[in-house]
Amino acid sequence: MSEIIYRDFDRAGLDREYNARDSVPDFTIYLDQYAELSREARRNLACMCDLAYGDHPAMKLDYFPAGPQSPLFVYLHGGYWRALSAKESAFMARNFVENGISVAAVNYALAPEAGLDEIVRQCRAAIAYCADLAPELGLDAARIFAGGSSAGGHLAGMIAAQGWPEEMGAPHDVIKGIAAISGLYDLEPIRLSHVNEWMQLDAHSVRRNSPVNHLPAAHCKVVAGVGGDESSEFKRQSADYAARCRQAGLEVREVMPAGRNHFDVVMELGRPGSALEQAVFEMILG
Repeated sequence: MSEIIYRDFDRAGLDREYNARDSVPDFTIYLDQYAELSREARRNLACMCDLAYGDHPAMKLDYFPAGPQSPLFVYLHGGYWRALSAKESAFMARNFVENGISVAAVNYALAPEAGLDEIVRQCRAAIAYCADLAPELGLDAARIFAGGSSAGGHLAGMIAAQGWPEEMGAPHDVIKGIAAISGLYDLEPIRLSHVNEWMQLDAHSVRRNSPVNHLPAAHCKVVAGVGGDESSEFKRQSADYAARCRQAGLEVREVMPAGRNHFDVVMELGRPGSALEQAVFEMILG
């Protein structure tokens, strides 16, 4: 019998639970959709592309303005911290901009060249940059929200964590809410799985970078989304994070679209009238 290393899982079982690519017949079709819809957004919407929010070459973002004093949705892409970029991350921009919400698609350095501490730092720097330049960008600095899918859901949780805004010169309540979709909020099973081959997490980095250990302040709203067809562990991660946030006094809304997998659930943000889109719009627009 194989050794149980996490909950009821041995290493092979844990790898299956967190192997998102093998959960669908062909994951590349979704990446192609992300890219094509993002290209269409850059062609058809006003876009300030490749704004540098830091000194590292990867620290750039594409900004899609929705009009004066609009709220901002900052999207942090997935890809298990080692793939994708801002250029595949504006697939929801048209829907958001048409509803009066500006969008920033954030690029960041990837693993294994960048460790998770650095990736988190860069994403937080992107938030501080947007808050600082809100007047020039035409934004309402009091209405900045963030979201992401998979690794981006993890990063959204770390963006919502307390303490860092003051260290970067941003207001303590700079993030008013997050859309955490299919995220990884407890990194211990990641450390024990095949994903650690490129992430190189240890017990200390797991504690530092697990959103379940760094919950948002009570002012921050949370939409926790996960696909109905995702693995039991991705569903558990989402439910556990939502429960902990709720216990901490946060306003939390959980959404689980039926028939959606790890890759297409986030596409619901660009589908008018979807339950996930409506939950996020209600969080942002009230």
